[in-house]
Amino acid sequence: MALLPQTADPRDPARSPSTPPESNTPEHGSPKVKFPGLDAFFKITERGSTLAREMRGGIVTFFTMAYIVILNPLILGGFSATSAPVDVAGGWLSAAQVGAVTGLTAGLMTIIFGLVANLPFGLAAGLGINSFLAVSVIHEVTWPEAMGLVVINGILIVLLGATGARTAIFRAVPRELKAAITVGIGLFIAFIGFVDSGFVRATKGGPPVQLGEDGSIASIPTLVFVIGLLTMGILVARKVQGGLLIGIAATTVLAVVVEAAMGIGASSADNPGGWHLNTPVLSGQLVSVPDLGLVGQFDVFGAFGRVGGLAATMLVFTLVFTNFFDAMGTMTGLAKSAGLADKNGTFPRLKSAFVVEGLSAVVGGATSGSSNTVYVDSAAGIGEGARTGLASVVTGVLFLGSMFFTPLTSVVPLEVAAAALVVVGAMMMAQIREINFTKFSVALPAFLTIVTMPLTYSIANGIGAGFISWAIIRAASGKAKKIHPLMWVVAAGFVVYFARGPISLWLGGN
Repeated sequence: MALLPQTADPRDPARSPSTPPESNTPEHGSPKVKFPGLDAFFKITERGSTLAREMRGGIVTFFTMAYIVILNPLILGGFSATSAPVDVAGGWLSAAQVGAVTGLTAGLMTIIFGLVANLPFGLAAGLGINSFLAVSVIHEVTWPEAMGLVVINGILIVLLGATGARTAIFRAVPRELKAAITVGIGLFIAFIGFVDSGFVRATKGGPPVQLGEDGSIASIPTLVFVIGLLTMGILVARKVQGGLLIGIAATTVLAVVVEAAMGIGASSADNPGGWHLNTPVLSGQLVSVPDLGLVGQFDVFGAFGRVGGLAATMLVFTLVFTNFFDAMGTMTGLAKSAGLADKNGTFPRLKSAFVVEGLSAVVGGATSGSSNTVYVDSAAGIGEGARTGLASVVTGVLFLGSMFFTPLTSVVPLEVAAAALVVVGAMMMAQIREINFTKFSVALPAFLTIVTMPLTYSIANGIGAGFISWAIIRAASGKAKKIHPLMWVVAAGFVVYFARGPISLWLGGN
């Protein structure tokens, strides 16, 4: 199994130095590849990968992302007006329909991303934005109007990508901050894994979080997480081919057996020790027909008429900033983890990746499944050896299939996927060696970038803290001339982003 690289090879940024030579590479005198057209299109051999690795990586990415097919309907929809977030006009979204469009959009856009950008990244409904829509936006507008704002957000991101503005901003980011973003994402996804598994929980008093329930691991699902974490860690440490996938499959089987024997059930107020999100049970019905009735149910300009131009513009501003920098940070971290980035963090087909990612936001709004974006969970597939867009195509096909096999998708419990995220988070920490912590003008912005992501549960917040502190501290240290002008522009934008609440109130009161 190919582990995540320590650094990219400067002679070939597309190849990971930690990836062992493949038996099918021409330079080792081995026979020709079985599918030369496929290999040439996706550059599989060129990037030091194999067809088997790409297939495994795509499958692993899907299983670590599959929870979104179940979680997104829980956030955006319900089975009645009493169980769903209701908009300002009393409208609500059907959970079954949200689940269908979640799989549809994730499948289509991940396949397109793989074919166009040729990167092993999966795309699906962004958790930050869907929560923002369900908690804040729909109290001011209707669901179709909210999705219209998402479409506008996507169009703006596509334009920024197509004109090269997004690429210019990306290249203006210092190398040390890009490394810090990768490390921060590693800590972030590890923290997500700990929280999703119940290994770390919020407390009612005292410190913000604690180990398990009352300071101890008191639930069987969390114990399954620990077993899965150790199993995957051992397999990866021993460099077993398909270690993460084997670990996910084995731990899922264990979870199914445990649930069948003990009948633990789903987590709730009355059953805090239950499975989070989905229960590992093989139900009799494995196939369901998807309802795509939400496709096309959006209103682009309705929000402007309902809440006014300034208020609607601030909502779009929030969506764009969150979408723009979350995706940029995630792609930076994933590309470096895959050994596809050069020493400055630039990776192949950068512009195409930004444009397609923006298009996924447009499609997500048009299907009422919320803005779609690159998922940091893709790091699990990269840890399995994925290096090309073929892995994304595999992930996308599985997402399309999930529309019909939602019951089967839900068999893998969140605790198992969480274990894979923690392992991959540990892998991504290797990038910290690129940050010179002996220079405090570099160390503090990097540190703020790293710790802000997991502590605020936001990649964009971490990037913002890093950008602002980098510009101010480096300038005050006599290095103002070394700061790219775009860094100042983006830092100023983040100041507005962090102060958007008071600014919205001020605009509304004037």
